[in-house]
Amino acid sequence: MSHPISSATRLAELVEYQHASVVSRVVLRSPGGTMTVFAFAGGQGLSEHTNPNDAVVQVLDGEVRIQVGGTEHLVRQGEWLHLPPSVPHALLGGAPFKMLLTLLKQTPGVE
Repeated sequence: MSHPISSATRLAELVEYQHASVVSRVVLRSPGGTMTVFAFAGGQGLSEHTNPNDAVVQVLDGEVRIQVGGTEHLVRQGEWLHLPPSVPHALLGGAPFKMLLTLLKQTPGVE
């Protein structure tokens, strides 16, 4: 289990852009979920997929087009978007961007 960063940190500074690559760093892993910072080089994205849990994308730098259930959203620096469980979504490559992805695991018996 990783432990949270113990001092105030600028999340966007934890990963650097690398040519034609996606760079990631897990900043928190717990039984309740994970938080991962990503840096997507220009043109990089993620093809359509699903996740059984709630997820939140927070854009730290730049902007990204995200398709969720067939609807496209433009999410800019300082904005966030909820990705509902089991709904197909994709990150469409464009200009470089950084984001924080928070995956929230379902806890049995908790509503």
